[in-house]
Order: sequence, then structure tokens, then C-alpha cells
Amino acid sequence: MTELVITFPRMGNYHIVLEKSIGILFPHAKVLAPPPITAKTLELGTRHSPENVCAPFKYNIGNFIEALDAGANTLLQTGTGCIFGYYGQVQEKILRDMGYSFNFLCFGRGSGRSAYENYRKIGGRLSLAKVTKAIFLAYTAMHAIDSFEYAMRENMAFEKIPGSHDALHARFLLELAHAPLTTMPFLWPKYKQLLKAIPLQRPATPLRVGLVGELYTLMEPTASFDLERELSQAGCSVSRRMCASFLARPHTKKAMTAAGGYLTHAPGANGADSVAQSLQYANAGYDGVIHLKSFGCTPEINVTPALDRLSRDTGMPILHLSFDTHTAQAGLQTRVEAFVDMLVAKQQA
Repeated sequence: MTELVITFPRMGNYHIVLEKSIGILFPHAKVLAPPPITAKTLELGTRHSPENVCAPFKYNIGNFIEALDAGANTLLQTGTGCIFGYYGQVQEKILRDMGYSFNFLCFGRGSGRSAYENYRKIGGRLSLAKVTKAIFLAYTAMHAIDSFEYAMRENMAFEKIPGSHDALHARFLLELAHAPLTTMPFLWPKYKQLLKAIPLQRPATPLRVGLVGELYTLMEPTASFDLERELSQAGCSVSRRMCASFLARPHTKKAMTAAGGYLTHAPGANGADSVAQSLQYANAGYDGVIHLKSFGCTPEINVTPALDRLSRDTGMPILHLSFDTHTAQAGLQTRVEAFVDMLVAKQQA
């Protein structure tokens, strides 16, 4: 019997947790984490994807092609909401048409029971209870990553010793990578204290910017040209609530309520979150919000008028940024710099 070599799409630093949790779910298999995203990844994905499909789809296809070429034979994908609900089916067909032979398991199609049945079909041997426990441990480990990186975004701009947060973050990820999955969730309390110990020079009224929008573009630094770091270097305290542990919790109904009447119908995917979180940022006195989306992302396009109306009503500026395979970093940087300059002038007025 051929050994299972399992891979999955890359997004942020979650591959560290996924590699370990998949190793628990398939103890007899090899887990091949996708290589870091490069220009080659996007070029491969773009070449083999429909022309008008969103950029995250192309990143995922590029991930899969590189992993298949490296020896993977089993692909894991998720898929719920908007076009993301069709990622698995379309990507599977594209890759098979390219001549690749592989197992494919898409979580999100159908019920949890059907996902478990598919897991068993490709060689999974654990009971449903043990699978559930592994998923819960993965969630809590991802929450540790999210908590660390949330605190890092808020304070990185004000560190007294340049590189302090990056150094601690690298240490955190390294320890996370070598820790058993069962102990990974307990690393956060330790690093929470270490983060608090980093010397800061935080101004009395720091410039605060919230990030909202399409989940992949927000959560994968390559997709946004590492916008969070650019904002930190410009002296901004950055807030982003969209993360894996947030997505794992039911939130659409709460988001529609929190949108404060700016939406009458759910726009799909995380569009309601973009509006609800923008309103929360406005009520909290944030200086501005940047709305990120992949070009052609329908739910985020649908909420753009609501965000513009919210901006007019609250006086909080909102910058819309759209990303595709042709987005130039220089042009994006110019727009972001101009937006930050405007926020500084508005704050000082």
C-alpha cells in the first residue's frame, strides 16, 4: 500500500499547527507542509486557474502543485461560504486534468459525519471522539498563535529596541514547532508575559488602524504585501480580529446585529464581519480602517457601499484596497502612505 503523503494550503503561520494535528489524525502517514509562498507559487497558480477567479484560489492551486511535485499524494482543503465553497471541487478537477493522481478530502462539504466518513475512506483510523479531540487541540493551538500575533500588531510600532517583537515571535514559532500538540495551547500564557516585558515607547494617543475584509488576504502576509508590517513601520497600532480561531466560532448572526443597521441582508462569507468590525472600530475611536479584499470578491464588493456610508456617518476614514495577481507593491505602498499621512493630519487638526 502506497504511503499517504498529506498536504494542505498555506496561510499565515497555521501550517505549524496543521502539520502536527494532521500527524495525529493520520499517524501512519507523512505530512508535507506546503513550502513558503513565493512568486513561483503565484505564477503556477495563475497559469492553471480560471482567469477571473480570486487570487486566494490561485495561491492555493500553486501550493498544491508545488506540494504534489514534492511528493504529496493526499490533499486536504476546506470550503464554506461564497466561492470558497467551490474551491475544493474546482481545484480537484483542475489538478486531475493536469494529470496528477491523488486523494482529496474537502472539509466543509456536507455534515461533520460525512467529513469523518471521507477521513476513514483515505485511511484515517481514529475514532470520532479522538478526531474531535485532535481538532479541539488544533483550535486552541491556533488561538495561541492568534493571541500572540494580535498583541504583536498592536504594539510592534512602539518597541524601544527595534526587532524585539520579531525576535520573540520567531522564538515562539520555533518552540511551537517543536512542542507536542497537547502542550502547544499552554505556550501562550508564558509568551503573554514575555510580550508584556518588551520595553515600549507608546505615545499617549497612538495612531490606531483597524483591518477588515476577505479572510485570506487578511491572514496571509504574502497576499497583502505584508501590509501589517508596513503600517507598524509607519507608527500605527494595528488591529485585526479576523483569524482562524475567530472563524471557527459561529458569528454571522452576531455580525449582522453588530452591523448596526448598515446591512439588511447577510452578504455572504465574512462581509458582515467587515461592516460590524468597522463600526466597532469607529465606536472605539480608531483613526481609520483599511478594507482588504481580493479582486472580484463578491461579498466584500457588496459591503463596500455600507462601509462608505458608515465612514460618512462616523467620520472615520476607510481605505479600500483590492488585490490580484497584477497588483504592484509600489502603487499599494503609495496609497497606504497617503492614507496614513491623512490620518496623522486629521489627528493633529
